[in-house]
Amino acid sequence: MLALQGYYDGNMVRTLEKIHAKKNQKLIITVLDEFMDESDSKDEKKSARGILAQYADPSLQEKEQYAWEKAVTEKHGSA
Repeated sequence: MLALQGYYDGNMVRTLEKIHAKKNQKLIITVLDEFMDESDSKDEKKSARGILAQYADPSLQEKEQYAWEKAVTEKHGSA
């Protein structure tokens, strides 16, 4: 059994998480007495990449390719 959060947008039920269910699998939908903020329901489609893009520094992308290898070498020495 699986539980996930969602909301009713006035037309259909929308989940805030990906559903790992098979086609035609039965569901139990429980309607709560709580309401979502409009801003919460619109933000659910953003991925972590989209949310954090504002902090990206393109000048550091070249260094990222070898960052893990460099960190291991600094900590443990070269093999």
